[in-house]
Amino acid sequence: MKFSNDFDIISGAKINLKIIVKNQGNIDELPYYYYDIYLADGNIQIGKISIRIGHNYHSYFNGNIGYEINKEFRGNNFAFQAMSLIINVAKHHQMTYLILTCEEMNIPSYKSIEKLGAELIEIKLPPKDYIFYSSQMEAHRIYRLSI
Repeated sequence: MKFSNDFDIISGAKINLKIIVKNQGNIDELPYYYYDIYLADGNIQIGKISIRIGHNYHSYFNGNIGYEINKEFRGNNFAFQAMSLIINVAKHHQMTYLILTCEEMNIPSYKSIEKLGAELIEIKLPPKDYIFYSSQMEAHRIYRLSI
């Protein structure tokens, strides 16, 4: 896959995304862009987000976007804002939809996903042949977002 340098910094009203890594992936893991999330008015890092390009068996359970917001910055819609910004990377790579997932009981995560307009496909425990499977894993809420 050919990565674009056009998305090394993605600026929003309240946050900015700054690229950390562009990874080609492997047979199981999709290529991805990985960013630090910063407050727009300074150099305070508040979390991380990644966008995985394409779709495969494992991305159905892992999703195309992964994110984490540092504990002290949660509750400010930063995950929603970061996902909204990063969707343009997927569009650049001609993706027409994204799979978004979270653990079934992660209410803040699925509220952010639903705020984007994603539709719930199913709630399912990932199978044992999923690359990141763990016996302690919870069921995942699996959503589809048309972009």
